[in-house]
Amino acid sequence: MRYLFGLILLLLLAAGVAYVVAGRAGGPTIQIAKPEKFVGTSTPVEVVVGAPGANLKALKIVFDQNGKQTTLYEMTGGQPAGEGVKLDGPDTLRVTRTVGKQEIPDLKTGPAKIIVTASRPVLRGFRTLEASGSHDVQVRLERPQVSIVSSKHYINLGGSEMAVYRVTPNDVTSGVLVGDLEYPGYPATGASTVEGVKLDDPTLRIAFFALRYDQDLKTPIRLFARDEAGNTARGDFDYTTFPKPFKKSKIPLDDKFLDRVVPAILAGTTEVKPEGDTLAKFLVINGELRKKNAAKIAAFAKESSPEILWRGVVFHPFGNNAVESAFADQRTYIYNGKEVDQQVHLGFDLASFTNVKIVAANRGKVVFADELGIYGNCVILDHGMGVQSLYGHLSSIAVKTGQIVEKEEELGKSGMTGLAGGDHLHFTMLVNGHMVNPVEWWDQHWIQDRILRKLKP
Repeated sequence: MRYLFGLILLLLLAAGVAYVVAGRAGGPTIQIAKPEKFVGTSTPVEVVVGAPGANLKALKIVFDQNGKQTTLYEMTGGQPAGEGVKLDGPDTLRVTRTVGKQEIPDLKTGPAKIIVTASRPVLRGFRTLEASGSHDVQVRLERPQVSIVSSKHYINLGGSEMAVYRVTPNDVTSGVLVGDLEYPGYPATGASTVEGVKLDDPTLRIAFFALRYDQDLKTPIRLFARDEAGNTARGDFDYTTFPKPFKKSKIPLDDKFLDRVVPAILAGTTEVKPEGDTLAKFLVINGELRKKNAAKIAAFAKESSPEILWRGVVFHPFGNNAVESAFADQRTYIYNGKEVDQQVHLGFDLASFTNVKIVAANRGKVVFADELGIYGNCVILDHGMGVQSLYGHLSSIAVKTGQIVEKEEELGKSGMTGLAGGDHLHFTMLVNGHMVNPVEWWDQHWIQDRILRKLKP
């Protein structure tokens, strides 16, 4: 009996130790992934719960506002199931629900909280480990308001325009939507750097936008506003679009040109690693690398200043340079008498003598000054509010990233780096990363009518 009693005591002790140790393992992990801050009229709620084998005993997701709790999901016993419930790995369960006026008819604007409780069995179900988590949110049910202020909007295919509009509340994302392309609006106070302009209304916004060369003239253009709760608004305004004929040209390729540009470009990039003969490598550079370069250029729009940095009435027109190729020139490349490629040239090629000083079209901040694929040595200036300019094929660069340069200050010397057949400047303007026809920005009347007129009372 003594031995039996001792054995029972040891078993009880072992069970107690196992019970305590199991308790230290902790309950399920809980992550309330969505929403981050706001709840609107219809907002997804996403909860991620982790447990070994995704084995849960209970799970409850509750929306709490002013002490009133609404259950969004509840599971007790059995396996988690239902629409919006899925395994996200061997040990993770993801539950997606929607909260809004439909799910909670008396939902009100103001603070609220998402509360999650979960438990999992351990020791073959002899013990249950619990965990809980909560996340504060702000309910916002009112849609933003957005309306046009400026008038007479005219836009050429491949060209630019500007709109002044009013939006409330102040913290929403807004701008101009051209088809499915968004052009962000900036606080109009950022235009007070322009001589004779003083805009201090916090509800006013300015958005530069474009009708890309490859969009239809009937592409819808409208204002948009969107808050973090998912509430949206749109505002229509009058505008007129105009067609613009673009040139077509044939570009002959020869081995001398290919042997010069292909190895030089590939030596300066790791973004493409083409195989085959020189022509095959050129086609990869002219196509795939061109697209990668365009994506990198477009990304600099996110660094644009909220203030207008440029000064004066017009951008430097580079009038002393002969135009070798115009904007949106549709090029067909010919090798040994056969068509081998087609691309669109989105800029102006301006011929010059070797090592001619290249100047800034207007005041701005250098956001890029380095080698850039098909553009060779390249400088990109930010002029504020999404407007930027690009200078390609330079033989040397005289500025550094982050530097503020004044209008007609030297950026470098002309050259034939990148995909350049001879010494020239490749110049283009950009609006929110989209290349646009720079001719407009060289036109004093266009600047006055499309921009300055709308900024003055």
